[in-house]
Amino acid sequence: MPLPWSVQILAFDGMEVLDYAGPYEVFNVAGEVTDPSAFAVASVGVTPQPIGRGGFAVVPDFTLDDAPRADILVIPGGRGSRALQRDERVLAWLRERSADASLLLTVCTGALVAGSAGLLAGLEATTHHSAFDELQAASPTTTVVRGRRFVRSSDRIRTSAGVSAGTDLALAVVAELAGAEAHAAVVDEMEWMWQDRA
Repeated sequence: MPLPWSVQILAFDGMEVLDYAGPYEVFNVAGEVTDPSAFAVASVGVTPQPIGRGGFAVVPDFTLDDAPRADILVIPGGRGSRALQRDERVLAWLRERSADASLLLTVCTGALVAGSAGLLAGLEATTHHSAFDELQAASPTTTVVRGRRFVRSSDRIRTSAGVSAGTDLALAVVAELAGAEAHAAVVDEMEWMWQDRA
């Protein structure tokens, strides 16, 4: 993939805030701390102004209809992911765009959407601990992995557990694509998992 790697994060009504914002922050900061910039982040709205948990609003850069090809697609989770499982427009878009992308990342119950699109068939995957049975129902041939922060489901697909785990998955992808120095710089800038030991 040529630099910068284009990252698109799906935004939809009922998304979990940190599922969306955690990976967004990681890839955005990674773009800022690398030279040349390694990542360019954009949002793709299922609706014109998606409203997430607690009233969190996103003004998307693109719609499903005008979003260009992306190198990395991120599908957050949240209560709204259940509606997306039944939204054939979203599922068709995801099938088409993930075929062109180098990586598909799901956070939390975003795995339910990927599973419903048929993208996790025959693979290992994880999701939020409360949704293991839902993932199995959405994708019966998927091996649901419990108790792991994130799973390398295939060469092109990564799935993570719930909420904050999406940040760890995004950091792992930064390390994989941009190297340990970029990863360390992002962790330092974000003060991720910082503890006051004084």
